Amino acid sequence: MVSLLLPRLVNLEGARRSVSVAERNVAALKSAYWVVLVSGFFEPLLYLLSIGVGVGALIGDLTLPGGAVVTYAAFVAPAMLASSAMSGALSETTFNFFGKMKYMKLYDGILATPVRPFEIALGELGWAMMRGTLYSAAFLAIMVAMELTSAVRAVAAFPAAVLVGFAFGALGMALSTFMRSWQDFDLMGSAQFALFLFSGTFVPAQSYPVVLRWLVEVTPLYRAVDLIRGITTGTGGLVRLVDVLYLLAATGLGLLVASRRMGRLLYK
Repeated sequence: MVSLLLPRLVNLEGARRSVSVAERNVAALKSAYWVVLVSGFFEPLLYLLSIGVGVGALIGDLTLPGGAVVTYAAFVAPAMLASSAMSGALSETTFNFFGKMKYMKLYDGILATPVRPFEIALGELGWAMMRGTLYSAAFLAIMVAMELTSAVRAVAAFPAAVLVGFAFGALGMALSTFMRSWQDFDLMGSAQFALFLFSGTFVPAQSYPVVLRWLVEVTPLYRAVDLIRGITTGTGGLVRLVDVLYLLAATGLGLLVASRRMGRLLYK
């Protein structure tokens, strides 16, 4: 899969065209959009304060599978960071992407230029990551301020959060190309909420029955939570490479499917 994408990614002219797609979104920004952008950051923060801190006062400390003991808030915070990165990326690459493609017919006009479907997908993903990156940076700063992780670990976790955003942005874009109407997104919203609840977010995956645990551990949000939690708590070591490879593969697969599906839909 990487070998299929690499020739396109290393094409300098194609990269410039992708940047132009992202720049178009920046130029189209309206002042009201910043309210929407900022409001998306507060949901995971409220979960952290209400459950991580509030319920955590009743639960006390947790022992992680590796033997490390952390506060419940420090356990929940990385999951909220991963969820924030996921939500920020999906917001741009699902509803907004679908509207541009299906109803605004924006990409029909773009394809009249030398820009190709893969470059549109890459540009839209880059634009989505501007939002996800802002969420991740702000949330990490709050984690450091609340002493839920160290500044050094927060810096190390930032690229991981960006990778999570890329993976979910690419997957969301790919799924959006299969949507026929706005009602189809109800299923995506339900799936996203289920991932949020059952990805080791509030309890360790080891607490689930064996079959459910196996199902949880193959989901992308669990891999994201596992990666960021390992970094912010200083646990896991080289095992985190599995999470990184999983998320890289998800990003490549999402971009590949999105670009091919866009080509079929827009060129027909």
